[in-house]
Amino acid sequence: MQELVARNGELPVLTPAPDPFATLIRSVNGQQLSVKAAASIHARLLERLGTLDAGTLLQTPGDELRAAGLSWAKVRTVKAIAEAAQTGTVDFAHIATLPDEEVIAALIPLPGIGRWTAEMFLMFALARPDVFSMGDLALRQGLARLYPNAPADDVLAGWTPYRTLAARYLWADNHRVKAGGEPVG
Repeated sequence: MQELVARNGELPVLTPAPDPFATLIRSVNGQQLSVKAAASIHARLLERLGTLDAGTLLQTPGDELRAAGLSWAKVRTVKAIAEAAQTGTVDFAHIATLPDEEVIAALIPLPGIGRWTAEMFLMFALARPDVFSMGDLALRQGLARLYPNAPADDVLAGWTPYRTLAARYLWADNHRVKAGGEPVG
C-alpha cells in the first residue's frame, strides 16, 4: 500500500455533503454512466426543476424526468427516495448520525438502491472513513493485484479504520493503470 500511495500522491480529504438527499439523487442519476453523461443529466435536471428536493421530484411527472435523461428505472428510484424523504421513512436530516450498518439498512429497501450504492453514499455523501465495498469490481481487482496471496479479510482488517482511504487509493491506481501506467504489485 505504501508504494501505491507514493505512486498516486495525496488524495483530497472527503467532507460530508451538505445535502445527503440531493447527493443520493445525484448518485442514482450517475449509476452505470460516464462521469460526463451523469453531469449532463444532473445539469438538465437542475435546469428543468431548479432544485432537487423531495417535493419537487414528487410533483414532477415521470415523463419530464425522462426528458431530462433518466431511465424509467431511475425515475422510479428517485421518486421512491423522494417519497421516503417526505414521509420520514428515511430521515436524511439525521442520517449522518446513524452507524454505517443502520444507514445501509435504511437505504437498501428503496428500489434501485443496493448495498454498493449505500456504501458509496457512506463514503462520498457522509465521508465515513472505514468503508470498503467488496461489491465493487475495481476494488476487488485492485486488492487482488496488490495482495495476490493474502485473504481479503486479513488485508481489510489491517486497513481498519481507514478502509475508505484504501479504497480511494485502489480506485486511483486502477485509473492510472487504465491510462497506461504500470500496476502496483
